[in-house]
Amino acid sequence: MSGLRIVFMGTPAFALPSLRHLVQSRHAVVGVVTAPDRPRGRGQKLQPTPVKAEAQRLGIGPILQPTSLRDPEFLHQLKALQADLFVVVAFRILPEAVFTMPPKGTINVHPSLLPRYRGPAPIPWTIINGDRVTGVSIIFIQKEVDAGNIILQQEVPVLEDETAGSLHDRLAEIGARLLVEAVDRLEAGPVPVKKQDERLATRAPKLTPEMTFIRFDQPAEQVKNWIHGLSPLPGARTWWNGKLIKLYRAQVASNQAARAAPGTILEVDEEGILVACAPGALRLTELQLEGRKRLPAKEFLLGAAIRPGDRFTPAKTTD
Repeated sequence: MSGLRIVFMGTPAFALPSLRHLVQSRHAVVGVVTAPDRPRGRGQKLQPTPVKAEAQRLGIGPILQPTSLRDPEFLHQLKALQADLFVVVAFRILPEAVFTMPPKGTINVHPSLLPRYRGPAPIPWTIINGDRVTGVSIIFIQKEVDAGNIILQQEVPVLEDETAGSLHDRLAEIGARLLVEAVDRLEAGPVPVKKQDERLATRAPKLTPEMTFIRFDQPAEQVKNWIHGLSPLPGARTWWNGKLIKLYRAQVASNQAARAAPGTILEVDEEGILVACAPGALRLTELQLEGRKRLPAKEFLLGAAIRPGDRFTPAKTTD
């Protein structure tokens, strides 16, 4: 068998392992669709998406960057590639005119055990909710978002003290290998699929800026999950003496009732900053003061005179 002709659609870093694995397989990536270049950084210079940069490095072309997926010229260019299959990894919602175009259909890599966590942020919500098992699903795309028939799934354990960042990287690699297996099966002919049970469907909505401000009036384990679920991006945040601090890693120090109001600094030492929760206490071990570098607590404290009795708050205050 000579392999399938594939158009790959994706934008962020999560999609890169899938693109690389497809290129290394017997299948042919005959084109890439990604988001338009956007201004980034201090100079606001136009920068390519991670997928475009990787496609250029791998010598894949053409690279299409439509502003509208319904644009007639884009649809004409897409059809001209004569792909057998479209593969979508972390891209936009496709119109029916796109996902029904290839004869083998359009498949998607989704980092959850669907129907759990449909939506744009399954990895953060997995950590925030304290799940111990997650996974990757390869599905056919249909009109309802993340509701298509399942081709393959693989369970993945959530490691102790895992962050969204580390889980993101592991699922990206696992998903890439599972994707190639799914494409191999599709090349051989029709594949058995599993319909999603709508009764088990849950949502993973986009994280809003308001959600990133940590409330310490929760159990210590839950606060830790929020911090790790937002790490490294967009980053959990708190206010201290009118200054914004990002929190990246924490450890549960106690589940017993704290001796101070939630958010109060109980102790400060080389191991971290001990903060009262409700109940329990949390030790913050990796932080970043606004405008500074992300640092282990020991180094962070050299530039931030945090003392016992100070408070972290979700709203700006100078008290």
